[in-house]
Formats: sequence, C-alpha cells, structure tokens
Amino acid sequence: MVHNVAGPSPGLKTIGRISKPFFTGLLQVSLVAVFLLWLLDTGAEAMNYRWQWYRIPQYLWFFEDGEWFPAELLEGLRVTLQISAVSLLLTLAIGLVTALLRVSGSVIGRGLSWGYVELIRNTPLLVQIYLLYFVFGPVLGLERFTTAVLALSLFQGAYTAEIFRAGLTSVDRGQFEASNSLGLSALDSYRFVILPQVIKRILPPLTNEAVSLVKNSSIVSVMAIFDLTTEGRNIVADTAMPFEVWFTVAGIYLVVTLTLSGLAAWLAYRLDTPSH
Repeated sequence: MVHNVAGPSPGLKTIGRISKPFFTGLLQVSLVAVFLLWLLDTGAEAMNYRWQWYRIPQYLWFFEDGEWFPAELLEGLRVTLQISAVSLLLTLAIGLVTALLRVSGSVIGRGLSWGYVELIRNTPLLVQIYLLYFVFGPVLGLERFTTAVLALSLFQGAYTAEIFRAGLTSVDRGQFEASNSLGLSALDSYRFVILPQVIKRILPPLTNEAVSLVKNSSIVSVMAIFDLTTEGRNIVADTAMPFEVWFTVAGIYLVVTLTLSGLAAWLAYRLDTPSH
C-alpha cells in the first residue's frame, strides 16, 4: 500500500526562503554576541568596570511635553540612513553607466571606465574621502553631506560596475539579436529585455554592496558629519561608557543591515531569482 506524503505547502516554502537568511544571520550573530558578552563581562570584572546600561535609553529617545523625541543616537541613525539611501541610488547609476561603457564598442568609453574602476579599487576609501573633503570639496564648493554621498557613491560604484558587467556578459548574445530583430531601440532592448535578466542574476551581490555601503558610511564621521558613529563617539567622550555605547551602535547597524537582507530576500522571491 502506497501512502502519499504531502510536502511543505508553497506558502511555507516562501516564508522559509524569505526568512532563512535573516534568522540564520541572527542566530550566528547572537551566538557570537553571547560569547563576546561573556568575555567582556569577565574582563570588566577583572577591570572593576561598572556597567551602566540603564543610561543608554536616554541617548535613544526622550519624553518631553507629552511627546517622545529621538535623542542623539536615533538622530545619528537618521543621518546615516539619508546618506546611505542617496548614495545607494547614485551607486547603482554610476555602476550601470560604467558597466555599459566597459562592454561598449567605444575605445574611449572602455578606457575611461577601466581607469575609474582601477583607480577607485586600488586606493583606500579614507584617502578618497580626505581628497574629496580637503581638496576637491573646497574647490567645487561641495557641502559635507554632498561630499560624503559622492565619496561613498564613487567607491561603491566601482565595485557595483563590475557586478553589472558580469551580469551583462552573462546574458546570451541571442537575447541582443532577438531584440534587434524585433525592431527595438538600444534603450528599449536594455530596458525591457536585457536589464530585467541582469537584475535577477546579480541581486545577491548587489545586496552585499548595499550592506557594505551602510557599514562604510560610518567612515564619513571623519568629516564631522553627525551620523550614528559620530554621535556614538561624542557620547563616549561625555560619559566614559565605551562598552555600552559602542555595543548599542553596533546593534543598530546590525538591525539596519539585517533588514536590508530581509528586503533583498523578499525581492529575490518576487523576481523568482535562483537561490543557487
């Protein structure tokens, strides 16, 4: 007698596919966090350090005149998110244009895009920020926020360009020929035929670039921008609570990047991106 055993429903598979990266990452980070907390607590006892976690909420939010307001850390998070969001849009634009130049028939275009990618990838981000902030910024009249966005976008754009280029070269030549045979213009071919296929294939590495961009945004604190990292450093200077403050800052960054990973997993499901 044969028994039919029903597998997981499509809905459960979908939920599992979307939530798996989030919960896997959360579990791994939690294990590491537990070990680090045990290690730090042991060290703090040896140093006779007094934990003051009860003081942290006042730097996240405060209550005044019957309303809740964001405090320093949440205000810094707002600036970090603004810089990251604008930089991400500009990064995608720079990466796509550079990749199209790399695969184009223009010798000058290929040379310029190759020079840009190699220059950015082979110099430190901090040096690029200093050059933009202290040299090109005053010459061009750029504000600190604009300089920070430009520095991050140029840096991440070089890596993103290589991802786009890999996606473009992976599309079969027959797709380009089929577009031409349908009478589509070059713009419409990329818009309706080529780029949708490219996006599906490069979504995972693009997610990595987005997460890296959020983390790299902490470096713009050297420009005295009051982002999350700068606010954390100022609070540490005022309160002498390095452990509590930096763990809180790291936790906020972790929530942001895990949220990004979850959104990317949901988008991969919507686009039916192969999982491997």
